[in-house]
Amino acid sequence: MDILKAATDWAKAELFSTPFFILFGVAFMIASLGFWQLGKTEMAKAYIIPVLVAGVLLTIIGLGLFFTNKTRVSQFETAYNTDALVFVTSEVERAEATLKEYKTIVFKAIPIIIAVCSLIIIFVNTPIWRASMIKIIAMLVVILLIDGLAHARIEDYNKQLLQAEQELKN
Repeated sequence: MDILKAATDWAKAELFSTPFFILFGVAFMIASLGFWQLGKTEMAKAYIIPVLVAGVLLTIIGLGLFFTNKTRVSQFETAYNTDALVFVTSEVERAEATLKEYKTIVFKAIPIIIAVCSLIIIFVNTPIWRASMIKIIAMLVVILLIDGLAHARIEDYNKQLLQAEQELKN
């Protein structure tokens, strides 16, 4: 098994998926502009700021992840060639920490936040609160969608790392 190729493939797949955060962020910002220009009702006007904030946040997340993974790809070969076992061990630790974060944040905290936002929509009737909660739910659904796929990739990558670690130790 070529773990360097697996690591590079994983990072390149991450580089492919992180622009979707940016794409959704830009779409949200365009929607905010649309609400600002065309919104006539109080509810439509209430969406302007929450949609803009969600768009900016998704764009920042996407850019941060993109540049982090871009840097990581270039460092893989150097780290692997320096000491393969240390490289694999550090990647196993990073992958397992990331999997724990996904389990806690993406698959527990985000659904709870979505449920709370849904309850607020039911019980609070002011346009700004409803617009904010709906936009939070939309943003979190985007994060769940993209991170759900990323979770599957890193889980597979972690299995490959564990197998490579065993091979290098033997």
